[in-house]
Amino acid sequence: MIALIQRVRFARLSIGGSLHASIENGSLVLLGVSDIDEEKQAIWLASKVAGLRIFSDQEGKMNLDISQVNGELMVVSQFTLLADAAQGNRPSYIKAARPEKAIPLYGLFIKAIEAKLGKEVKTGLFGADMQIELCNNGPVTIWLDTEQIMKPGR
Repeated sequence: MIALIQRVRFARLSIGGSLHASIENGSLVLLGVSDIDEEKQAIWLASKVAGLRIFSDQEGKMNLDISQVNGELMVVSQFTLLADAAQGNRPSYIKAARPEKAIPLYGLFIKAIEAKLGKEVKTGLFGADMQIELCNNGPVTIWLDTEQIMKPGR
């Protein structure tokens, strides 16, 4: 499972020209589910994202997590995070989970992070053509890949 986390001043997600979801001061999480992911990856990653200290304290140091700044969170499915462009110019998405596996894990990630934060998480619509407008704050962008982070011995 891959999460691309961006600290944002705002994020607005539209589908078909209509506003679907928006947040102010928080994090936009683009989430890719791989074919080898299981529930443990979704739960672990949700906890990790909720606890990331990427928000500035009074001294300007990144010491606070999203709940400490009363920030909002938006999670958007993005299978293209699993793209493999090592060969040729057309990326392969063979490592991305099929919808029948990805949708439940995406939903579990959202429920787990909502439980951890104690508030609703805004979302996109799985499989929809979405447009996202955002202002990256910092910029701060963090890449988490459970295949790399959760390796035995790490």
